Amino acid sequence: MDFLNHIIDFSLRNRVLVILGVLASGVVGVLSLRNLDVDAFPDTTPVQVQINTVAPALGPEEVERQITFPIEQAISGLPGLEHLRSISKFGLSQVVVIFEDGVDIYFARQLINERLASVEIPTGISRPQMGPVATGLGEVFHYIVTGQGTDVTELRTIHDWVIKPPMRTVRGTAEINSWGGYVKQYQIRINPDKLIKHGLTFEQVVEAVQKNNFNVGGGNISQTSGMLLVQGLGRTTNIDQLRQIVVTAKDGVPIRVSNVADVVIGHEIRRGAVTANGQGEVVLGLGFMLMGENSHEVTWALKNKLKSLEASLPPNVQVKSVYDRTELVDFVIDTVQKNLFEGGLLVIAVLFAFLGSLRAAMIVAVAIPCSMLFAFFGMYRFGIAASLLSLGAIDFGLVVDSSVVMIENCVRHLAHDSNSGKSRLAIIRDAAVEVRKPTMFGELIIMIVYLPILTLEGIEGKMFRPMALTVIFALCASMVLSLTLMPVLASFFLPKKVEEREPFLMRVAHAIHYPILQFAMHHKLAVMGFAASVLILAFGMIAPNLGSEFVPRLSEGAIAIGVVRLAGTDLDESIRFNTEMERVILKTFPDEVQNVWSRVGTAEVATDPMGVELTDTFITLKPRSQWKKAHTQAELTEAIDRALRDMPGQRLAYSQPIEMRINEMVSGVRSDLGVKLFGDDFTVLVAKAQEIEAILNSIKGAADVNVEQVTGQPMLQIKVNQDQIARYGVSAQAVLDLVESIGSKPLGEVVEGQLRFPLIVRLPEEFRASPQAIGAMLIATPSGEQLPLSRLASVEIVEGPSTITRVM
Repeated sequence: MDFLNHIIDFSLRNRVLVILGVLASGVVGVLSLRNLDVDAFPDTTPVQVQINTVAPALGPEEVERQITFPIEQAISGLPGLEHLRSISKFGLSQVVVIFEDGVDIYFARQLINERLASVEIPTGISRPQMGPVATGLGEVFHYIVTGQGTDVTELRTIHDWVIKPPMRTVRGTAEINSWGGYVKQYQIRINPDKLIKHGLTFEQVVEAVQKNNFNVGGGNISQTSGMLLVQGLGRTTNIDQLRQIVVTAKDGVPIRVSNVADVVIGHEIRRGAVTANGQGEVVLGLGFMLMGENSHEVTWALKNKLKSLEASLPPNVQVKSVYDRTELVDFVIDTVQKNLFEGGLLVIAVLFAFLGSLRAAMIVAVAIPCSMLFAFFGMYRFGIAASLLSLGAIDFGLVVDSSVVMIENCVRHLAHDSNSGKSRLAIIRDAAVEVRKPTMFGELIIMIVYLPILTLEGIEGKMFRPMALTVIFALCASMVLSLTLMPVLASFFLPKKVEEREPFLMRVAHAIHYPILQFAMHHKLAVMGFAASVLILAFGMIAPNLGSEFVPRLSEGAIAIGVVRLAGTDLDESIRFNTEMERVILKTFPDEVQNVWSRVGTAEVATDPMGVELTDTFITLKPRSQWKKAHTQAELTEAIDRALRDMPGQRLAYSQPIEMRINEMVSGVRSDLGVKLFGDDFTVLVAKAQEIEAILNSIKGAADVNVEQVTGQPMLQIKVNQDQIARYGVSAQAVLDLVESIGSKPLGEVVEGQLRFPLIVRLPEEFRASPQAIGAMLIATPSGEQLPLSRLASVEIVEGPSTITRVM
């Protein structure tokens, strides 16, 4: 322990230097606090990358067969790969690649990008795209775009081209996602009857449009004193130019696109929609935070940028923030600050009561802010965010423990040794040396308790390691301060003449303690038997019946409702039901609910892939002081469930926005508990899943138990009859092009100034109104004969899977 003696001696010989050193450390701590990330609780997201592929015309089985499986095969075997999970839905494939902790996210994305280059994707389908560089909790900002008298096509265009680009420039933003509305699209709706009338084929019209809608560069030519750039302009910019494209000419008479097709402005096949506050459809913007950024700062920056854009919008268009992480973060941080402040005052009061000296209590209390500032520096260096867990776990009683022992011993020695002839510094030095072991070992023993937490891995490690490290940083600072700053402050600020007298509370404590101690020492066996009985009762009977929870549930001030409807539910039907639900909620709970909005299906960037039968309804709440129909969020959730329970044809599951994302991030399931059943036969899977559902429902306390819908998706299957097309000399391509145009067949783009919109071929509505209308469409054979589609292919309604999920 000579080393500890040297520390104490050095501190007392260089008292001013010690104080200056503590002040300098405090300045560093303040700067660290200013730059510290702030969040509600630690981000537990694993290192993961989403790979999204949009295939608007393909069903789940074809998506899984042609896109998802080839991507999984290409990605498997990557260094540091932990596991894969995938989901294939109508028009969408998503593969989630999860890496081991410690793998750099950008290195992981580079590896995936190299592998994706080798994946062969069917012609006409866009290449796979990686999702934003964001964590599972990176969705920090929601805002809606509404307009009086403005249709949702124009709202979506305004969002994508006016609001979204500047929002993306906000520092720390990974992506601004669009959800809902109609994506503007130029559509050439070819009429099969008019094609036959003019003796043309589907391919001729498509080829004519593609050959008349592009620009070229011709290099340059030299003139006497300069150079001219050569440009060839043939790209169309409006509907009239598209109509005037010549397909062919017969007897000198041109046959234009307008003779065989209608050219209109339409919209892409929708995979999702958003409604808000019972007013119908709106456009939702989602702000995603870049991985590793400060959620509080990024969210505020997004809010300020959105406010600055209001002046550039048309007068009848409004943007409104409906959810942002800052409200929860501010509430959590205010709670932590209040608890820390009140805890500090309580510690000072207790110190004064038991030390009997205000000066001694204030000296000990100095250890609290000094230890906290050192902890802030450690948190900054290790990338730990200030959150409910990291700061809320600090106990000031532990922080001042060693300082209390040090100052109390200094007070005792000054009272006893004031007439010994020793100098004041020598007395304090002897007092400090005397308790150097208990002060240091006391802190070390407490720190050892937290060391096992540092060995946790995965979600548990990311959740609790920040808490353990923060406490360890504060205890380390407390231990050092007790050996350096406390003796120095004692030498400066303790009274010169100290009268040692026992405080009143200590006298009361001793009066209670001594009789109990004497009784215990005289009845040792009885005391030991009583202690053993208590242990047996606590650990053998009470502990096994106690509930357990990973972490206490944080009230986020918002409610998320997962709505499940029957597979095959029409998007318009989901929109109607969602609007009705919103109106019921707002009418029933006007004092509790601030905003309610529902998002159905999938956004532009499929960070949250859902079918149109699935809806997420979000409810933000007013301050609890205004509530009249509930006192807690749990009571309000039950009341909302009762209000919505009678709405037919849907199942509801209640959660919270961040809680839902954490559950989904851990296992891909949006619930506290998920049971995954693997197999190749959907019939067997559904039967066994229903058995599991019955068992789970029988468990006491189970709520919102439901089976994921993987079957029941109605599909119109058009299967080419190879014998028939061979008999009439029709190619399968001619039939399949017609089938593809039921949805959309991409042809290129139309450029309006700086705006670019897709150009596609699509059948008129009357030809795609029913299976009978589709089967009756005529196709011209090489011999000039006109045959209905049903003669060349079977047209039938079948039931197929709605979702195909897989884990590797």
